[in-house]
Amino acid sequence: MQHKEIANNIINLKNADLKLRNKLIQNGQLGHGYNEEMQQLHHKNADTLNDIIDRIGYPTIDKVGEEANEATWLIIQHSIGRPHFMKKCAKLLENAVNENKANRINLAYLIDRIAVFEGKPQRYGTQFDWNENGELSPQPFDDLTKVNQRRKSIGLNTIEEQTVIIRRQAKEENQSPPTNFEKRKKEMDEWRIAVGWK
Repeated sequence: MQHKEIANNIINLKNADLKLRNKLIQNGQLGHGYNEEMQQLHHKNADTLNDIIDRIGYPTIDKVGEEANEATWLIIQHSIGRPHFMKKCAKLLENAVNENKANRINLAYLIDRIAVFEGKPQRYGTQFDWNENGELSPQPFDDLTKVNQRRKSIGLNTIEEQTVIIRRQAKEENQSPPTNFEKRKKEMDEWRIAVGWK
């Protein structure tokens, strides 16, 4: 590991993120729109990580170790209000994966996340949201057979198996579907336009 201090800094950013998420779960606030406090933390973490990337390049395993490399991905994955930053990181992460210096599953999640925010079908079926029936389901994807083949090729379970896991996790975290699906959908679309996804 070349950058121990930076690695610790990245891990601290991730820990702050997860601590706030757990607080929102305890208060029953997770899943009720984009919480203001969480949004501010995500922006702050993205800015800090962007400065780090400008200094040392993408925080690959050889630079910051495995834990900080995973933490880097989580911070990027949560920086949903920063489309340019997420897209910049996706390219850098792809290069790192091609050099075997980062996790290809993380890249699949990031590619899907960007696709969903852009209103495009996902390739790996990693992104879920509430549907009009009040069930957590995969966001639109191109083709079930192809998605499951892609998932298998990088070591993921099937999308059907993942759906069961995601729904169970949401139940354990006391997440509930939006009371007004159409209103939430409209608010999401407005937010995506406002931050520059569409």
